[in-house]
Amino acid sequence: MHGWLLLVTVFAVTFVSELPDKSLFASLVLGTRYRPGYVWLGVAAAFAVHVALSVGAGGLLTLAPISVIDFVSAGLFLGGAVWMLRSAAHDENEPGPDAARMGAPAPSFLRVFATSFTVVFIGEWGDVTQITTANFVARYHDPLIIGAGALAALWGVSALAVFGGSKLLERVPMRWVRLVGAVALTGLGIYSLIRAITSLG
Repeated sequence: MHGWLLLVTVFAVTFVSELPDKSLFASLVLGTRYRPGYVWLGVAAAFAVHVALSVGAGGLLTLAPISVIDFVSAGLFLGGAVWMLRSAAHDENEPGPDAARMGAPAPSFLRVFATSFTVVFIGEWGDVTQITTANFVARYHDPLIIGAGALAALWGVSALAVFGGSKLLERVPMRWVRLVGAVALTGLGIYSLIRAITSLG
């Protein structure tokens, strides 16, 4: 696969895979509660670290059968769907997006950066985008292009969530967003599970 085509493919796959991800919703909520620019810098730094780790682990992924990767992906998708559904049940009791900023001093850059970095860094462990990035590296052996494509996609999705989150929540309740995400994750999980079972046959 030519370099530019590989770059576009990795970007598209990673972008779509990250849209229903738990980290996107975490970034969205953080962006509505704190200064968006600070949040995005923390999120972007966490994604950069994870992409570097995924690219580095790409060679090791060749040791795992495809069916194992599919089973892991299915578990992550379905687990994410359950997490979103459980979270949706509590959304109506949560304060609005501006509640955290009313009557309290604005948190410092370091605090917001560290909080955003930590939330995404922990949440992305074992994520499907990690597996996908490592799989691309194992298959095409072009870590620089693959890493650039994956990182650009993750930064793009997080920017949409962080900077557009408050406007989105003005029109669409968070509960609805989570439910749509849960449906998408369930579909992807079922697809991955079917593909894993089929590959064993």
